[in-house]
Amino acid sequence: MFAEKLENIKNVNSQHLTKNIKLGFLIAGIITLVLVCLAKFSWFAEKSPVSLVVHNSQPAAAIFVSKSSPAMVSLLINPDGLQKIAPKGEFSQLKNRLLAKSNIDYQDDIKPWLGDEITLAVTTIDIDRDPENGLQTGYLMALATAKPEKSREFLELLFSQRAFSGTNLGIERYKGVKVIYDNTEYSSGVNIQNPKSKIQNDLAGAVVNNFVLLANHPQVIKEAINNLQAPDLNLISSLEYQKATQQISKNAVAITFLNLPEVGKWQGLELAESIYNSQILSFVFNSQGLLTESTFFTNSQILPSYLPLSQPVGALQYIPKSTALAIAGTNLSKLDNSDVAKLWKQVTASIYGSSQDGTARLLQPLATIQDHWNLNFSADIFNWVTGEYALALLPNAENTTPNWLFVSEKTPELAAGITHLNNIASRSGFNVSSLTLDQQKISAWTKITATSKNNTSIDVDTKVKGVHTTLDNYEIFSSDLRTLKTVLSQKQKSLLENPQFQNSIATIPQPNQGYIYLDWENSQDILKRQLPLLKLVEVLGKPLFDNLKSLTVSSYSSEPGTLKGGVFWQLH
Repeated sequence: MFAEKLENIKNVNSQHLTKNIKLGFLIAGIITLVLVCLAKFSWFAEKSPVSLVVHNSQPAAAIFVSKSSPAMVSLLINPDGLQKIAPKGEFSQLKNRLLAKSNIDYQDDIKPWLGDEITLAVTTIDIDRDPENGLQTGYLMALATAKPEKSREFLELLFSQRAFSGTNLGIERYKGVKVIYDNTEYSSGVNIQNPKSKIQNDLAGAVVNNFVLLANHPQVIKEAINNLQAPDLNLISSLEYQKATQQISKNAVAITFLNLPEVGKWQGLELAESIYNSQILSFVFNSQGLLTESTFFTNSQILPSYLPLSQPVGALQYIPKSTALAIAGTNLSKLDNSDVAKLWKQVTASIYGSSQDGTARLLQPLATIQDHWNLNFSADIFNWVTGEYALALLPNAENTTPNWLFVSEKTPELAAGITHLNNIASRSGFNVSSLTLDQQKISAWTKITATSKNNTSIDVDTKVKGVHTTLDNYEIFSSDLRTLKTVLSQKQKSLLENPQFQNSIATIPQPNQGYIYLDWENSQDILKRQLPLLKLVEVLGKPLFDNLKSLTVSSYSSEPGTLKGGVFWQLH
C-alpha cells in the first residue's frame, strides 16, 4: 500500500499537487475533527445504545509538553469511537472534507495505526525566544499509534508528498530519534535570506514512544524529546498540572489544560486582578447531552458565592415555565467577594482593561437597567438579598425588550431594602403608590403625565415602571402588571415543572451554588439582542448551537483553592 501511494504521487501532475502541505492542514483536519465531533455528534448519544469507552483518564502525551506550555487539548478516545453515535456517512464525509487539502486519506493512511489519544499543545509563545524577529508560536501534535511501523510509513508518505511537490527535506538523528523536517535555511531560527522575518510555518515529524509527533518547526520536536528524556521539564512534573488532573471528570472523552498566565502572554493580554493560575476542562457525554466541567485553581483564599444547595431554589416556583433566562441561588450579599466574582473580574479586566467596562459590554441589559434607574446592583439590591432569590427574563411578543421577574425570600433585611428602592424611585421622578390586582395588594413605581388637549379636557397617562407584592414567604418584583398577574393567577406551570429544566438540573452535581438556566430553543432571538456576546459564541460553536435546547451553568466548589463548575448542554 505504501509503495503504491508513492508511485501514485509521482504520476500526479504537479499542478494538482499541494504546493506546501503545512502542519496547519493536519491540525485543522484532525483536531478540528475532534472538537467538531464533540459538538456535532454528542446529541446522537441519547438515541444510541453504544457507550463510548475511555481507556485513559489522562493524556499520555503530556510527557512531551513543557511545564510552561500555555495550552493543551486532548481527545482520549479513538475518533472512530465517535462514529458509532454519528449519523450514517456524515462522520466519513467530515473527515474527508477536513483532510482534503493535505492529500492524506484518513481511511488508508491514518486509521490503520491511530490509537486512543490525539493531543495538540501550544508548546511555546516564541520558538527561537527572539522577539526582534517576531513571535512565532510553537505547535505540537501527538497522535497515539497502535502500530509504530504503520505510523512510520505514514510519516514517510507525508514527507514524500512534500518532496515531490518541491519542498527540500532534512533528516537528522536527535538523541537517538529520527527527525524529518522541511530543510529551509535557518540560522538560530532566522531565515538567512530575510533575517528580520518570522520563522516560517513548516512541518517536522518523528515517531517517539508510540506517538507520532508533528510540529511547525524541528526545534519543537527536539524540545518534545528533551521533555521526554528529562522528566522535570515536562508538564507531568508541574504541581499545578498534577492538581488539575485530579479533577478530570470520570469518563471524560476530552480534556483541555490552560496555564492562564502563559495564555495571557500568548494572546497579548495583561492579566489584571489575577487570582486564578490554571484551568482544566473535561467533556463528558450522557444520555441527555454534553457536560463540560471546569476547575480553576488559585493559591489565594476564595469563598463560595452562596450557601450550598441540595435541592432546587424554592423561589423558582414563581418563575413561569416559558422563561428565557433564569438565575437562582442564595445570599447575593456575599457575591462581590466570592470565588465567581473574582473569576469574572479577572476575565473581564484582562480582556477589556477593566471589569466595569467588560460587564457593561457583556451584560448590556443589566447595565441599561442600572443607568435607567440610577442603580448600583451591588450596593442597592445585593446587600439585602440574604435568602433565596430568582431572576428571570421572559419573552415579550409586543416588544423586543423582555419582561423581567425578581423573587426574593423574605428576610429581616427585606423591608429596609424595599424602603431604599422606594427612595431611589422617588429621586428618579417616580411615584410610589398602592393598588389592588385580583384582590392582591400591589406596590407600584409609576410615572404620571398630564397633557392638555383643549380648554375642556386633560389626558392623564400613567406608566408603570415596576411593581412588587408579597406572596407566601417571598417578595415578587416585576417589570409590569401583566407579568405579575401571570404569577398571581398561577395558571401557568412554573419552571420547576418544566421537564427540560428538571433534566438539566438533574445532571448538575449536588450540593451546588444555584443555577443559570438558558432556554436557547425558544428565546434565542431575544437573547441575541440583549446579550451581544451570544452572537459570537453561536458562530464559534455552530454545530453545537444548531442542536441546542438549553444550557445550564452551575458552580459546586468543594475544595480549598478551587472553583469548580459545569455547563450542561441539553441537546435534541
